[in-house]
Amino acid sequence: PAERPRPRKGLRFHLCRVSLVNRNFVQRLFTRHGSPETMANCTEPEADEDLFEDAYENIPVASQMDLKSALEECNIALSLFLNNKFSEALDLLRPWSKDSMYHALGYSTMHAMQAAMTFEQQDILAAIGTMKDALQTCQRFRKKNSVVESLSHLVSKQGSDQLTEEEMHAEMCYAECLLQKAALTLVQDENMINFIKGGIKIRTSYNIYRECQQIVQMTQDRVKTDVYCQFEGGVKLGIGAFNLMLSLLPLRILRLLEFIGFSGNRDLGLSMLREGASTHSLRAVLCALTLLMYQTYITIVLGAGEGNLQEAEALLQPYLEKYPTGSIILFYSARIQVLRGNFEMAQTKFKECIAAQEEWRQIHHLCYWELMWTHCFQQQWLKAFHFADLLCKESRWSQAIYMFQKAAILSMLPEQDIQKTGEKMEELFRKVEGLKQRIAGKSIPTEKFAVRKARRYMSPNPVKLTVPLLEMMYVWNGFAILGKRADLTENMLVTIEKEELELQNHPKPVEYQADDESLIQLLKGLCLKHLDRLLQAELCFNQVIQSEKRIRYDHYLVPFTLYEMGLLYKQQGHNDKARMYFETAKNNYKDYSMESRLHFRIHAALNSLKNSPTSTP
Repeated sequence: PAERPRPRKGLRFHLCRVSLVNRNFVQRLFTRHGSPETMANCTEPEADEDLFEDAYENIPVASQMDLKSALEECNIALSLFLNNKFSEALDLLRPWSKDSMYHALGYSTMHAMQAAMTFEQQDILAAIGTMKDALQTCQRFRKKNSVVESLSHLVSKQGSDQLTEEEMHAEMCYAECLLQKAALTLVQDENMINFIKGGIKIRTSYNIYRECQQIVQMTQDRVKTDVYCQFEGGVKLGIGAFNLMLSLLPLRILRLLEFIGFSGNRDLGLSMLREGASTHSLRAVLCALTLLMYQTYITIVLGAGEGNLQEAEALLQPYLEKYPTGSIILFYSARIQVLRGNFEMAQTKFKECIAAQEEWRQIHHLCYWELMWTHCFQQQWLKAFHFADLLCKESRWSQAIYMFQKAAILSMLPEQDIQKTGEKMEELFRKVEGLKQRIAGKSIPTEKFAVRKARRYMSPNPVKLTVPLLEMMYVWNGFAILGKRADLTENMLVTIEKEELELQNHPKPVEYQADDESLIQLLKGLCLKHLDRLLQAELCFNQVIQSEKRIRYDHYLVPFTLYEMGLLYKQQGHNDKARMYFETAKNNYKDYSMESRLHFRIHAALNSLKNSPTSTP
């Protein structure tokens, strides 16, 4: 392009302050795009902005962008992004997004992130459009016989040397774009054709990463320039993330995927991501964010609730120093406090995160979700309701879940407090089913669960749900977080025992009686376990298991309770008993709610037994 469109006001001032890029490069950047003398006065933003507005109607741009300059400019865009300057980051990337593979990748990735957070169909379609353009841009830089199409290039060291650094990076960027486009394709439409297309793209992306990994292995004796190290960082991110995420899958699925060429080695994945996060490459922060997501969310929801918080804090610390008001960084800082049980501090940090920026309100919605749960842990129901209500009004990510949460929180309140909200609990529950959505042709398991539970209120004479909010808390593994606070766990136990007493004193037992009593015993057992009253917890879990034939609807309760019994024995070092309960839950039950989620958790628990000490008699 001959000219760069005029940037948003103040862009240059923000670029002057970018912490990831040294001052010399910023000066070179301004030498290309304008007057370097403006660098001297970047501490006076308002005066400088007027100067920039007067002096530059159109900012000249160099006629070409080499790979090194592209990487440096994308580093600036990344820094702007982490400093909440989302539009400025896009403005910086847009002019070269059709002519530079890294500008194309960065520009399309930011659109994909926005689409993933809004879940609006127009945002998803727009992101798919930018990703198609990015793939075309990357394709122009790939070798005619690309790495994936012709493995003969990698048969020998000589073959790998035939690829230039630019062609190596083109393969990497193409694989990243392809993977993101696959994910967007899966959520865009629920037809089977899109599902198959998405699966093929994921496999192609994975194969490209493997070939790039072979290039790295074959070129270890090459002089490692900064551009080469950037390529190596991309390999660590791609191979690391693929291995880590696939390792979470239950063994039977993983074996099938390994048969068609995938690899799911958890230790390898973690190792590569840690190595990538410790470098100074463009993708170091992406490796760190992947590890943070794993340690603060994935291990909680799909594992046994035991994330490595020390590692999470160590990963986050340098970014907190560089971007103290960055909303994404503040969000993870708050999430770590949630997992430590410091709910009051977490609430303060989430509010700081909300106040840090207004442009991407989707980040606010993530904070609302967390604030809702922290107030639930504290049994501050009206405050929790406020954030559930905000989610219903502002976020489209999962309206069925938000509506269920809103109604479930109301069910915890006395009647006079419900009236103050102006809402009718039964009506909210009845709305849940109409809000269910499908992704990749499938219903979301948590939404299916919420819909099934809410159907009790579709009857002309509805039967009240028993502690539906606490049941959903368990679905998200919230008791593992609540258990960090003995005082709040004790308070929750009191609430559950009150409900237990009410069920026992019910004048006319209903058809859901056994189901509701079993749910109460499961939740009561969880509280007792976290209070170290292990014998009492075991008695509660046994009551659920012994009620199996009486349970009419909530068949998920027995396999989940068997899993919890296994964790209880693992905690005491009785690994053989623990394994027996895990295997029973995995092999003896099927076709129940949240089955896949339990299989993820059992897989994580069985893996943890390999490194867990066994007690001696």
